[in-house]
Amino acid sequence: MKKTVLLLLIALNFSSCEKDDICDAATATTPRLIIQFYDFSNPTVPKTVSNLKLTSIGITDGLPFSGVSKIEVPLKTTEDTVTYNFVQNGGDTNATNDNIDVIQFNYSRNTIFVSRACGYKTVYTLNSPNGVVLTDNPTPDTFWIQNMTIETTNIETENEVHLKLYF
Repeated sequence: MKKTVLLLLIALNFSSCEKDDICDAATATTPRLIIQFYDFSNPTVPKTVSNLKLTSIGITDGLPFSGVSKIEVPLKTTEDTVTYNFVQNGGDTNATNDNIDVIQFNYSRNTIFVSRACGYKTVYTLNSPNGVVLTDNPTPDTFWIQNMTIETTNIETENEVHLKLYF
């Protein structure tokens, strides 16, 4: 009788256990803005960018990119705007040779519950008509970014290109 009661208590104890809440790495989280670079003279051909660094307030070292035609850029989850300096360097360490174009992203945010394990994610919608604003460096130089097109204003996944830059 004691064994039966003990087995029953053990069985009840295990039946009340819950599966561990671990967020699967494949679960979509807050997406980054996907930017693809294209050749200005041949707009259907992706172009590799070299010696590019993105800087912004709060990013001390910048985000370096080289040898890629597509980059992922984080947007702020606590503000409706972020400005990046797209610093194109000629391949040397002399900062005076940098060509800086400034892009401001203006968007609205929506926080979505993913799951108990993963928590929340933020999705974005670029504002219309000023969702992406290109300006030159405060110390004017020539634009290295010649044109841009917004492919989609909704930034919900990282599975598609959101912005195309032509240089």
